[in-house]
Amino acid sequence: MGVVVVGELLHLAGGVLRSPFKRPRPEAEFPRERLVLDGVRVDQGRLVAYERVCGFPTGSADGALPVTYPHVLGFPLAMRLMSDADFPLPLLGLVHTSIGITRYTSLPASGEYELAVHIEGLAPHRRGTEATVVTGMRAGGEVVWESRSTYLARHPTDGATEPPEERPAPLPVVDSWRLAGDVGRRYGAASGDRNPIHLYPLTARLFGFRRAIAHGMWTVARCLAAHGANGSATVRARFLAPVLLPGTVTFGADGAGRFELRGAGGRVHLLGEVRALSG
Repeated sequence: MGVVVVGELLHLAGGVLRSPFKRPRPEAEFPRERLVLDGVRVDQGRLVAYERVCGFPTGSADGALPVTYPHVLGFPLAMRLMSDADFPLPLLGLVHTSIGITRYTSLPASGEYELAVHIEGLAPHRRGTEATVVTGMRAGGEVVWESRSTYLARHPTDGATEPPEERPAPLPVVDSWRLAGDVGRRYGAASGDRNPIHLYPLTARLFGFRRAIAHGMWTVARCLAAHGANGSATVRARFLAPVLLPGTVTFGADGAGRFELRGAGGRVHLLGEVRALSG
């Protein structure tokens, strides 16, 4: 194992060990640095594992990365920032609540890229505190992909409530998916995101979940694999309720770019949309 990998694991371990001592709050200070990694190339074996677990065709005809895959490439940098001693939210138990992606051009799987990640800020949430993490990817000096993700640390709040969120009428059902109990472990192995809330019932219960829950990024990737997201596009997704593993969900979509996942009783797990990038 290389020195860099060992260093990353030690940094991550430090973030895990510090988690019980963090006192999250929206007004806390947070790391302001921008982490940059040059010369990034895609590991083709990990890419194939990712495509398989998410439902994308392996070895696409145009040789392009799935629209969600740069999130995987930038995830180690994001984890380094969120593992930092100065990051006020506990790493353990963080829940991904939303993502917005803009892909400006096709992303060849054989390309070389520069990745940059920074924390944009903290904000109050009715269930705790959210952090916004920004990831950008460049090729040849040009921005080719960028995203904004929010991560929630759940903790008691002052009791303030947000206005009830509108829930749109269900979209036409396209398919029903039975999700195996090992989806979180398989996605974790392909993506590097091994948050214990996604792995086993026992580790998930430590953070208040009855069973392991699917990664938010797996759910949106699985939807996009079914729905399609071609060319220059924007993707928006909100993760509204955890998807328990194992379980069954219905995938709905319409001709206007909207998609969703619903569970038993019509419970909304995810709402998303894809839009062609005008320009």
